[in-house]
Amino acid sequence: MNFENPGNDQKARTPRATGLILVSGNDSPGVTEALFGALSPFQIGILDIEQVVIRGRLILTCLISLDPAHTKSISDDLFETFERMGLDVAIDFQDSGHERASSALNSLHVVVLSAELKPAGIAAIAAKIAQRRGNIERIRRTASYPLTAIELDISLPDGATDLKTIQRELAQVASAHGVDIAVEQSGLTRRAKRIVLLDMDSTLIQEEVIDLLAIKAGVGEAVASITARAMAGELDFKESLSERVALLADLDESILGQVASEITLTPGARTLIRTLHRLGHKVGVVSGGFLNVIEPLLKELKIDFYRANTLEITNGKLTGRTTGKLIDRDAKAQALKEFAQQEGVALNQTIAIGDGANDLGMLETAGLGIAFNAKPAVKAAADSSINSPYLDTVLYLMGITRDEIVQADRVD
Repeated sequence: MNFENPGNDQKARTPRATGLILVSGNDSPGVTEALFGALSPFQIGILDIEQVVIRGRLILTCLISLDPAHTKSISDDLFETFERMGLDVAIDFQDSGHERASSALNSLHVVVLSAELKPAGIAAIAAKIAQRRGNIERIRRTASYPLTAIELDISLPDGATDLKTIQRELAQVASAHGVDIAVEQSGLTRRAKRIVLLDMDSTLIQEEVIDLLAIKAGVGEAVASITARAMAGELDFKESLSERVALLADLDESILGQVASEITLTPGARTLIRTLHRLGHKVGVVSGGFLNVIEPLLKELKIDFYRANTLEITNGKLTGRTTGKLIDRDAKAQALKEFAQQEGVALNQTIAIGDGANDLGMLETAGLGIAFNAKPAVKAAADSSINSPYLDTVLYLMGITRDEIVQADRVD
């Protein structure tokens, strides 16, 4: 077929249409080449392309702009091409004016995680999106082990809702269906430099350091009881810390080193930190625990920024007091702000991860606050939650795929 190549002025006056082409069937080499080979004789523009292959079955879609006069010729060529290959093709042409203007939409990126993803959970999330007049533009899987991770690109009308509101709404739906979810603004900033700030006890590590110290001091049950009430938000953190530290008075300084050797990282913690560093992100730790115990581990992990309380020691014994500024809920939020300012990163590019009531300040301040195996009150207040025992699942919520994690591990 021969078509004239009009000049720029004529082309500018020519009405344009859009065409959505969907090719499906058994995958084989040469399908993509066949599609664009059939389209190449025509004066068209490529607007969007998506291809997936699942268990050998192909779905290839392409959105094009074209001269409406060529729609029949394009259709005939495509049907002939794919009939020879034993593939199905569907084509939908529209006037370009019927396409939604992307500038009038807000785009969100949603990640859903689950060890066993069920239809009811996806249906509930989709229903909440539809309730907000949103549309799911694209879905893809980014990981299948140890959890299934899927990503959804969503468009929302301007003014439909603010980001924090939809984060909370979708987090509540996800929690009700036993899945984890994260919602962020789409765009290049998702791949830009980020700060990830973690709580220490029961987040980066599996233990509560003060509980380990209390066992050595013979006051384990008394301290554990106060700790549980404080983390559940039933006690003021400052008061509860003072009461617990007072019970450690006269403990020998050498015990601090023993406890440091007993703490264990949460599964996936090393992978999380290593991957974030290799992808150019910064990692911080802010803890209501004690620098005397955790600092050697933080240095080993090459944590970029950290703050914690310090136990006062006199003549080789704990005095039952702390020194310096207390790291409580407000101090954690302030630490996140200072860390972000220090690194030149906007707060909406920060992520905070914690499990207790004293983490709520930084979870609310961060662009994305993640409750990690947290108490119910913390889950209810956070933007997102993770119920998996693996800390590196945070990477999936950030939109980092399993392949990217593996690739980062290959970097020296």
